[in-house]
Amino acid sequence: MGKRFDGKVVFITGAGSGIGLATAQHITAEGGRVALVDRNEEAVRQAAADLAGSVAVPADVSDAQQVTAAFDTTVSELGGLDVVFNNAAVDGRMAPLHELELEDWRHVATVNGEGTFTVFKHAIKHFLKSGGGVLVSTSSTTAMIGKADGIAAYSYSKGGLISLTRTAAIEYAAQNIRVNAVAPTVVLTPMLKEFIETSDDPAATQHMIDHFNPMPGVVTPEEVATVVAFLASDDARRVTGVTLPVDAGDTAR
Repeated sequence: MGKRFDGKVVFITGAGSGIGLATAQHITAEGGRVALVDRNEEAVRQAAADLAGSVAVPADVSDAQQVTAAFDTTVSELGGLDVVFNNAAVDGRMAPLHELELEDWRHVATVNGEGTFTVFKHAIKHFLKSGGGVLVSTSSTTAMIGKADGIAAYSYSKGGLISLTRTAAIEYAAQNIRVNAVAPTVVLTPMLKEFIETSDDPAATQHMIDHFNPMPGVVTPEEVATVVAFLASDDARRVTGVTLPVDAGDTAR
């Protein structure tokens, strides 16, 4: 029996670490060839050296010209494009809404908003030429339930992504293009690990995060990656326009 991604070319942004890297590892293990896109050039070059069939494509998604070039490089070097995982994002400055400056808001809007638009645009243009494809994005549970965590700009950008996912799914359904998203809760990324280790009381912080969701423990990048791979594969060939929480019950409360 063949692997789910045999012969597939997959473009992943934010592939240098966390969910993006875990997804690249998962998909290459299933036979896919991956373009690892990230502004951290060292990280993607190291990942590409470790993952057979992958190429490093350093690029900042907030720069439209770099995104365009990244897609062109992927198609040129890997011979096509079948799946795009729109994953790169920034959290931005965490502060109550009334303390945010316009520059703080614009930074998140540029990366998470304009970056997403550019990735969507070029993914769909390539899919229209090739006869179809799959686009999966990373949203967040913060877009689905209110949280007083000083993340107004971030939650706003991720809420917009859910609406864009629905709209694009309907707009291009007849062209054999599927568009979905995942909405993770707090995920045990390198950034979260650093936050725990540098907190005033690492043990107490770890306990708080372990009990953040109804199910005990912390969601891992690998657990999110398996859901992304499902949505990107033919197993989900009749699934489009959905945002699937990977949240250990967070949004069910």
